[in-house]
Order: sequence, then structure tokens, then C-alpha cells
Amino acid sequence: MSVDTARRRAPVSRGRLPLGVYLLSFSLFAMGSAEFLLAGVLPAIAEDLRVSLSSAGALISAFAAGVVIGGPPLAVLTLRWPRRTTLTAAQALFAASVATGLLTGSYPVLLATRFVCGLAYAGFWAVAAVTAISLVPPDRTARASGVVVSGLSLAMIAGGPAGALLSYFTGWRGGFWGVVVLTAAGAVLTVLALPATSANGEPSVRRELRTMRQPRLWVVYAVTVLSTAAYMISFNYLAAFLTDLTGVPGVWIPAILTLFGVGAFVGLSIGGRIADRRPFHALLTGAIGIAASSALLAVLARHAAAVVPLVLLLGIAGFVLNPAIYGRVFTIAAQAPTLAGATTVSAFQLGISLVPALAGAALNAGAGLTSITWIGAGLAAVTALTVLADRTAARHRPQGDPSPT
Repeated sequence: MSVDTARRRAPVSRGRLPLGVYLLSFSLFAMGSAEFLLAGVLPAIAEDLRVSLSSAGALISAFAAGVVIGGPPLAVLTLRWPRRTTLTAAQALFAASVATGLLTGSYPVLLATRFVCGLAYAGFWAVAAVTAISLVPPDRTARASGVVVSGLSLAMIAGGPAGALLSYFTGWRGGFWGVVVLTAAGAVLTVLALPATSANGEPSVRRELRTMRQPRLWVVYAVTVLSTAAYMISFNYLAAFLTDLTGVPGVWIPAILTLFGVGAFVGLSIGGRIADRRPFHALLTGAIGIAASSALLAVLARHAAAVVPLVLLLGIAGFVLNPAIYGRVFTIAAQAPTLAGATTVSAFQLGISLVPALAGAALNAGAGLTSITWIGAGLAAVTALTVLADRTAARHRPQGDPSPT
């Protein structure tokens, strides 16, 4: 069954999206909470396992490496599997890996299981995006993708902080056991409530690889890497920025960081509603918004009344792009979306992984914290130029790209 065939058979409502789309969002929320929880319990892990804080930080890198490396190969290996089977297997592997790391209490095992978690997470995210678009008509592809990805913004807003709070009262393992329970519940609901969708047409690795040769697809991946690095570089250093430059009392830092997550959720909602009809408008709006917000953060760094709303606007601008990115990928790779979708997941994570190197280079050269937000503004400007180039190319391609606006 092709994606288009599945769409024709999927029940269509003029109001809400199908329940399966929201179920996929919940499952991504459950798994994504583990990613955002870890940063809040690193000191406790380091103390309990008797390793340095930098060694504990390697657990973050192990997860990121699993996501970047794992998505495309897993997409190929599971290409002939029914999508519901792939999703359930990924959730089961994720939950089992988290539980194994918790039960052993060994740092090397925990490091290895974090890498496996990254593999499972990438595999689930990629197939979830493809499954979501198979459940809706073509004019709602970006919106469905946005709802699925909104599970991550909810994990940022609620899942990570709630898990950290649980860990505060139960020990660092408590939050992760919560993730295991939620992921297992998501797997059960996937089996019981998600409509069965088969792999795309006659599954073909050759066709998937042939699709990946399209230069315009790699332009979208470049936009993904650049834009993700552009907003995440500012977000990752916001605590230091707010404390050292803006002079915000430490007690307010979590609340302000939560504003970024709220903005991300709002951005996904807005982007999902406009990206299907005007993908390039959504991409340009997001890129320009990131550039403006980042530059204003640097200029107005010492004025809390300006910085706090700018954090919210940065979250909105950063995540307005995401539904449009998925919309472009699945438009270009409509005949073979699985590997293309998996590579999109890897591109997002690669953008996040670039942040420490870029920020470290600036700080090690003696630049101040405002240099980080200026780097974000520069990356966003390059993103906007790349989107403009893609739009110009699309306008000169009358066949195959239906929406050059």
C-alpha cells in the first residue's frame, strides 16, 4: 500500500486529526522526556556512579550519536516491516534499554544503553512521521507532522521537568522509571489503537536510495541542520546568559526556560497550519524570526524586560519551521519517504550536536556570551538564504513541486 493509498483509506475529518496522530505524539513525548530529563540529573548520576561530571555528560553524547547514526540504517532494515510492528519494536527496545541501564548501575552499561536508546528513538521518530502522513489527506501532511513533533516540545516543557522533580524525591533513577512506564503504555496503545498501515508500495531499498540522490532534498537537510543549530545554540546557553548578563535570579531560570518550550509548542501549532499551503513562507518566517530574536538577545542582554519575551519568541520562531521541513521532505520524497524521513531526524540531531563545538570555539577564543546568540543569528541568516535559493529553484521546476510559495 502506498502512502497515497493509505491516505485515501484513512478516515478524514474536517476538524481534528485522526486519533493515531495524537497517539504517535504521546509516544514521542514519552521517549523524548528521557532526552530532556538527563540534563537535570547529571550531577546526581555523576555522584552515584562515582564518575566525573564530564563523563556523565558523555551520556548525552551517546544518545545523540545513536540518533544521528541509527535513523537511516534502521529505516532500511525495517523497510519491509508493517509500520505498527516497527513502532512497537522501537518502543520496546527503548524501554528495555532504559530499564537495563537502571538495573545494572554500571556506567559502561549505562553509556551503551543510552546509545541503543538513541537508535530506537531515531527509528521510532522516522517511522512515526511517515505513519502520521499516511493517516491524513495530502493537504494536512505538515499539520500532522507538526502534531507528532509537538510531543517533543511537550517533553521539553513538562516531561523533562516532571521527571527531574520525580528524581529529586526518589533518586535519579525515579524519573527514568517513569519514562519506562510511559513508553510501555505507548507501545500497548500503539498495538491496540493505531490503524494498521503497511510499508510504502512495494518496499525497495534501491528506490529509497535513488530518492536520496536528489540535490533539492539535501538542501532541505541543510536548512534543517542550520536552523536547528541556530536556535539551539542560544537555548543551550540561556541559563548562563540569563544569570551572568541579564542578572536574573537563579530561582527564575527554570520558568524562563519553560517559556522557550511554550513558544516551541505555539510555533509548531502555527507552522502546522500554514506549512501545507505555504511551506516557504513558514521556513522564511522561522529563519528571520530566529535571526531577529537572537540578535536582539545580544543587543538587549542586560534588560530582563526585553530578554524574557525574546526567549518565548525564539521558541516560536525556531519551531515554526519544523512542520514545513517535514512537508518539503515528504513532497520531494513522496514515493519513498521512509529513508528520507529518517535522515530528517538525523539532521535535526546533527544540528543539536554542532552546538557545543560552535559555542566552545567562540568561548575558548575569549568571546563573551553574547557571541553565542550572534552565532545563532548568523546561522539563521544563512538558513534564510538557503530557503530563498530553494524557493527560486522550485519556481523554475513547474513539474513535481506543487507549492513554490
